[in-house]
Amino acid sequence: MAGATAPARSHGGIGRRASIAALLFAAPAFVMYAAFVLVPLGMSVFYSLQRWDGIGKMRFVGLNNYLIVLTDADLLQVIGNAFLLALWFTLIPVVLGLAVAAAIREHLGGPFGTATRTILFLPQVIPLVAAGIAWSWMFANTGLVNQALRGLGLEALARGWLGDFTFALPAVGIIGAWVLLGLCTMLLVTGITKIDPSLYEAARLDGAGAWDEFIYITLPGLRQELGVCVTVTVIAALASFDIVYIATGGGPGIQTTVPGLEIYRLAFAHRQVGLASALAIFLMVLVLVCVLPIQWLTRVRR
Repeated sequence: MAGATAPARSHGGIGRRASIAALLFAAPAFVMYAAFVLVPLGMSVFYSLQRWDGIGKMRFVGLNNYLIVLTDADLLQVIGNAFLLALWFTLIPVVLGLAVAAAIREHLGGPFGTATRTILFLPQVIPLVAAGIAWSWMFANTGLVNQALRGLGLEALARGWLGDFTFALPAVGIIGAWVLLGLCTMLLVTGITKIDPSLYEAARLDGAGAWDEFIYITLPGLRQELGVCVTVTVIAALASFDIVYIATGGGPGIQTTVPGLEIYRLAFAHRQVGLASALAIFLMVLVLVCVLPIQWLTRVRR
């Protein structure tokens, strides 16, 4: 009996040592995660329950800050602006990315495919601040967009796009879509290379056209990549700050103000740290509510 239990104890000791070693290796990462994610998150939740100007004494107000977020007309418009931006940030990059990926699928290894991918990915490596400044120049009254319209005889359409109450938000949406187009295209092009070419050959033998191949082979094959693209672009829109801050500063009025910019203003300009924290927590919940269903719908079921 003693000989039979000795190996079991030995295996148990090795298992415990392996578990302890794994915990020791994971401990630095967990400490960093706790210090830079969990602690700030907990502090934000705590501040969101207070009325505080950032310096003086805090006053506990319970859920009052959250009620303000859910009932204030301006804050609701700010949240709505983020959802409108999400449409621009998502639809244009994903649709164009799909079209480009399908168009260059058979030329990915050639110079045409390489040049297309390089050109489309360039906006992704440009700092967002630089992209915002460049597009601000192009959307100005004397910018490239208006000069092109005047050159085409469409003088009546020329305007200061980023200062127009109607077109400011779509103009910001175009800037974000331009930045995200390269990332979506690269993800979809990478995904399309994983689709078995024999599926396309079999479809052609059955008389399928290009549209049928796209609908019945390409789209289902890119399900996971589409999920990643939509997730990234929706988060980029809901959490956007830099492009809006540089391009419009949130104006005209609050037509392009988004939650990220409003949180900054409330905390550092209006000194309403509690309300800013409540909006930040609400934004985090909003992102989760939007992203989790997308991940569930686009996951591959085996």
